[in-house]
This record gives sequence, structure tokens and C-alpha cells, in this order.
Amino acid sequence: MKVQVNNKEVEIIPDSTLTQLTAQLELPVQGIAIAVNNKMIPRTEWEGFILHENDNLVIIKAACGG
Repeated sequence: MKVQVNNKEVEIIPDSTLTQLTAQLELPVQGIAIAVNNKMIPRTEWEGFILHENDNLVIIKAACGG
């Protein structure tokens, strides 16, 4: 199954959750936010949030500095 992550096509296992996707992409546990189809998904919902074919995800990583 394919989804778009920050405008890049990514192949994932069907019925993957956001938590599984973060592990597959080796993302940090803290300091990221994820929007699916232009809707921010709270971290508390990642474990149960099932991704679907052609979902469009934006992953934002926190950065230090100013």
C-alpha cells in the first residue's frame, strides 16, 4: 500500500497505524507532529489511527534555535 509522506511516496504494510509508520521510518519518539489529509492527529490517537491507500501525510520535526 502506498501513502505520501512529505510529498514522497512510501510503501507501507496495509492497515498500518501511525505508530507503525513512525517505527518504519525510524522517526524520533518525541518532537514530531503528524497531519493526515490536512488534519493534525494527536499523539494519543496514533496507535489506533489506521492509514489508507493514498493518504497524504505531513510530518513536522521540532527544531531548536531561533
